[in-house]
Amino acid sequence: MKTILVTGGGGFIGSNLVAALLERGTHHIVVCDTFGDHDKWRNLRKHFFAEIIMPEQLFDWLEGNHPQLDVIYHLGSISSTVEKNLDLILRHNFSLSLQLWRWCVAHGARLIYASAAATYGGGENGFDDSIDLAYMKNLKPLSGYGWSKHLFDMHVATAFARGEAKLPQWVGLKFFNSYGPNEYHKDDQKSVIAKMAPQAIQGAAVRLFKSYDKKYPDGGQKRDVIYVKDTVRVMLWLLDHPGVSGLFNLGTGQARTFNDMAKAIFSAIERKPNIHYIDMPEGLVHNYQYITEAKMDRLRAAGYTEPFTPLEAGIKDFVQNYLVKDDPYL
Repeated sequence: MKTILVTGGGGFIGSNLVAALLERGTHHIVVCDTFGDHDKWRNLRKHFFAEIIMPEQLFDWLEGNHPQLDVIYHLGSISSTVEKNLDLILRHNFSLSLQLWRWCVAHGARLIYASAAATYGGGENGFDDSIDLAYMKNLKPLSGYGWSKHLFDMHVATAFARGEAKLPQWVGLKFFNSYGPNEYHKDDQKSVIAKMAPQAIQGAAVRLFKSYDKKYPDGGQKRDVIYVKDTVRVMLWLLDHPGVSGLFNLGTGQARTFNDMAKAIFSAIERKPNIHYIDMPEGLVHNYQYITEAKMDRLRAAGYTEPFTPLEAGIKDFVQNYLVKDDPYL
């Protein structure tokens, strides 16, 4: 039986992917991650996999196990958009990714890695997952996190342009706003849905930012949010289609308002919507992104045909089958 390595396998998306891979039962699953002193370990508590390795063990493990390796899902990163330590971010999100890319080129390994919608910055150049270098050079990420992900995307795009992307399969996924079970350890970096839902469940009003753009009413700001189960389905499809390579957006292609999200949460708990609009922090007013919407043409053209879960159905499943349960973990 071949092996799949999932870096960041204890995290939100990573643990959902690990659970789905284990359910298939076609591979040995190895997780590379750190867990610290918080509850991230609970994401994997229900699942039995072959091995856990620490990031500092990664390349020694690869050297000893690469003949059995089928694919690497590289999801591990510093994912906080407010992390200020740029050296830390670059070490984890760019340098380590670059080292892993070079290892995969040298050993002919398949690599599916996590990029981010944060690479698009304010969206002034659109949300086009083009690998054209001229287009990519115009993107202006707004955070160190987005910049680190963009640097690696640029490296991959440059290697592709030069004919140096000599891997049997390489895929970069520009994750938009995923939500769903096992994101509880992310604290302030949780999805807006995971932040709003407990307020409603506990009987309080959901608080949303007022709008400072006349084109958008209060709560009318929009995000392309995707249920994590759809995110995993795409990653499994890529496993089954090793001939597909490229840089792809991973959203739904349809932006929805924060008001829509809040109303779907109240509908899931069978209560009337109770929404309060609050002032946006002063430092955010002039740097706020009012809409994100993934352009999904390239993934569809590559052959992915499955529909994405509608917002209302995804939130209903998340709330009723996880958030209101004593054990909310997948």
